[in-house]
Order: sequence, then C-alpha cells, then structure tokens
Amino acid sequence: MLDFLSEYDFPLPESQIAKFPSEKRDESRLLILDRKNDALKEHSRFRDIIDYLHPGDVLVYNETKVSYRRVFLKSEKGRIHESVFLEFLDKEGKDWLCILKNRRKLKLGERLVPEGYDSPVFIYSGSKEDLSILKTNRPVSEDEFFVWGNIPIPPYLKRKAEKSDQERYQTIFANNPGSVAAPTAGLHFTEALKKTLEEKGVIFVPVLLQIGYGTFQPLQEEQIRTKKLHKEKYIMSDVTSAILNQAVREKRRVIAVGTTSLRVLESVFDPQSQIYKSGDGEADIFLSPGDTIHSIQGLITNFHLPQSSLLLLVNCFGGKSLVMRSYRYALEKNFRFYSYGDVMFLF
Repeated sequence: MLDFLSEYDFPLPESQIAKFPSEKRDESRLLILDRKNDALKEHSRFRDIIDYLHPGDVLVYNETKVSYRRVFLKSEKGRIHESVFLEFLDKEGKDWLCILKNRRKLKLGERLVPEGYDSPVFIYSGSKEDLSILKTNRPVSEDEFFVWGNIPIPPYLKRKAEKSDQERYQTIFANNPGSVAAPTAGLHFTEALKKTLEEKGVIFVPVLLQIGYGTFQPLQEEQIRTKKLHKEKYIMSDVTSAILNQAVREKRRVIAVGTTSLRVLESVFDPQSQIYKSGDGEADIFLSPGDTIHSIQGLITNFHLPQSSLLLLVNCFGGKSLVMRSYRYALEKNFRFYSYGDVMFLF
C-alpha cells in the first residue's frame, strides 16, 4: 500500500535544505502555480504575491504559537537526555507524552530535572509505542517551559536553536501557545506586508490548530488505509466562520496560509451546504491525490519533505502533474526547502 509513495519521492541535496531563514521574512523566493493555465512563474521575493491577491480575498492563517517544549533533562546519574514535550495525558498537566532520546539508558522511576535547575522533577514512567511518558511532581506551565526550555526547531535542521530562532520560528500571527512546530507558510509574512494587503482589500482571519510532532513523522500504512492522520486540536471561531461564509455567498476566494490552516478548513467545511461550521474538535483527515478539496480556492505553502502527508495534501489541491513539475523546477533552480525555505502560491 505504501508503494505509491515512490511517485512522490525526489532526491534533495543537503545544500537545498534551508538551515536558516532568509534575511527578511518576505524575501524568500516565490513560485506561482496557476492551476487553470497549468503554468509556473517564479518571483524573487515573496512580497510579490500582492500581484496575485485580489480585494475581497480571505487569507486564513493559523494563530498558533510554538511552545518552548524542547528541554534538556539531566538524570540522577548526570546524563543529559534531550526531550520534546508533546502533550499532557491528564487534565492536571502532570503526565506528559514526550520524545526522549537515549531512554533505554533510563530505569523506570528514574528522576530527571531540566539542566541547570532543581525543579520540576520528572519521573520516567515507561513508553507508549516510540514515545515516552514523564510524570511530574506538579503541573508545568507554558511560562516555565519558556524559562528552561528551547524552541523546538525541526530535527532536519541538524543544529541547536539559536537566539534568532526565538523570533524567526514564530509567525507574526502567533498568539496561542501549544504547538511543537511552526505553521511555516505564515513565516513569510511581515506586519508591513500584511498592512499593504489589507489596504488593498485582502482580509485576514485566524483559525487555531495546535501542531503536533506527527507532522514530521513518516506515513504509516494504517494511516493510508484508514485515511486518518495524527489528531491535532483546532478551533474555528464564530467570527471567522461568519466571514468565510459571507465570502462563499459572494463567490470570493478563500486562501489557506499553510497546510495546517487547510486541515482546519477542510475539517469544518460542509460541501453540501457550502458552510464553514464554527467550533472546536480534532483534525485527523488524510487527503491525497484522488480526493477533492472543497474548502479553499488558493493555498500558500512551503516546499515539503518527499513522501510526506503534507506533500500529498498539496498534490491533492494542485494536481500531481503541476505540483511535481514545480518540485522538479524548484530543485533545478536551487529553491530552498522545508520550514525556513522558499514558498509557493497555488490558485
């Protein structure tokens, strides 16, 4: 069942993985994918997207904020274990599901503390598949993570987070903490560009999707068979749904700023009634070529990992022929890939 993924594979030179962001947010390169005309067009700056956005377009961004959940924990034996705190398993926030390196060197019940601190105390309490469970002696707040944690930049960057990442791995829309990865399409916007687009008549509205570590994990056969991915909590406000529903009635474009926003929109949109429903829930849909995306008319997104669910989602919206041709073009023209890389706009 996984054999078809080979059609969405490509060799990516290490030199084209963007290890650091562009000097300015809106100066990443931009590739336009015109679905109607089956055409590609390259621009040297993302802010040139203004030429392709119209008054009345609604841009839907993810207002999530990346939490400082990458923590270096020190064991009782003095060994350092790098961890990423994904989510808590209880209402009190004392039991955490984590990625924990070198966990085989830990014994059940062994105590760990953040490096350089005496508190809080975490107790290694076993595993759940390839993840680990850490229990705490008290609830841990986002403010505390900010003190002794680090921003969890993607593992494929193969470096430690630097001070500049604290700003550049957050979007200008970041408002609600809880994600372990950034909604990277939003990283290209500046306050000045947003203001210019609003003056043109473009409308910005928020949704919230708390991004989990599943976004980096390889696809599993069961996910393809069941058409379900990892669950991520979302919120669609009454205000946002009202603006989107008005856009539908007036036949104006709804454009997702990133695949995370698209996952929310496709989860809440009813194709029969043509209505976006407000509320909260968990997005777990898996969209791939052959499926139909009903909720948007445009998508802004980065260049994704080969054989990933995000790449399949983009192919689903843009069409395999055009999207994979755009990837070949990007490889040939030395576009930068992944979270800190360049960007495309499909419409």
